Amino acid sequence: MGKMTGEEVQAFLAGPPVRTGKLATVRADGRAHVAPIWFDVQDDGSVYFNTGHDTVKGRNLVRNGRAALCVDDEQPPFAFVVIEGPVEISEEPELLVRTATRIAARYMGDEHAEEYGGRNGVPGELVVRLLPEHVNALKNLTE
Repeated sequence: MGKMTGEEVQAFLAGPPVRTGKLATVRADGRAHVAPIWFDVQDDGSVYFNTGHDTVKGRNLVRNGRAALCVDDEQPPFAFVVIEGPVEISEEPELLVRTATRIAARYMGDEHAEEYGGRNGVPGELVVRLLPEHVNALKNLTE
């Protein structure tokens, strides 16, 4: 078992393979909420994703402004990256479409990117940028 370097974290998040993330937020009453997400990682280590303004995670993010994301490799020797930090939220129309299309290309392929980008980059959706304030990343957990 060992800690990942910054370059290893970036490569793990960017893929291949492309992995889903598990986003944790906090509800108004203090209960935790976890939801799977599609995401895109930037060169600076920040993570972008889209969500609906009226979803549980969307409301939690707008209210609290913080989140944690876990991305893991479920195959031996196992690995994971957990990112915690503040979020920046935007409803800017061009950014919504651009982010949704880029994320769709990662998960659905270039041939479906515009279709999913158009569907997910609409009013009522949010672009969320998770800033990596704290990162915990381990590899080779079974070694």
